[in-house]
Amino acid sequence: MKPVLVDTDILSMFLRKNSKIVSKFEEYLNEHESISISIITYYEIVSGLKYKNAHKYLDSFSEFAKYNSVLPLSIESVTLAADTYADLRRKGQLIDDIDLLISGIALANNLVLVTNNESHFQRVEGLQISNWKNM
Repeated sequence: MKPVLVDTDILSMFLRKNSKIVSKFEEYLNEHESISISIITYYEIVSGLKYKNAHKYLDSFSEFAKYNSVLPLSIESVTLAADTYADLRRKGQLIDDIDLLISGIALANNLVLVTNNESHFQRVEGLQISNWKNM
């Protein structure tokens, strides 16, 4: 199994203990030391939990993040995201800035993006995607 970057939607399913997703995480961790998420996904999860006042889940997520990898934005990832933005804008097929930044992090780190949002991310040239929900 290739190294992956887990998108927010798949991570949310894992945190809600979706059995199929939990199994895929376990399978992945049999081959790899940790799960990688982007700083954008970290923000999306934390902001959602804070909005819901879900302190118990926030503590649990903080523990998860401590034992896994949270990949930052870099000049390379932002440049790749900007290239994708320009390409998709010319084609009239824009996706959200957050998705552009996540795809830039995946591309810069040569990671397969694990997402249930295939319709947006399949537009990103050179990005490999996998949907653990449908496997």
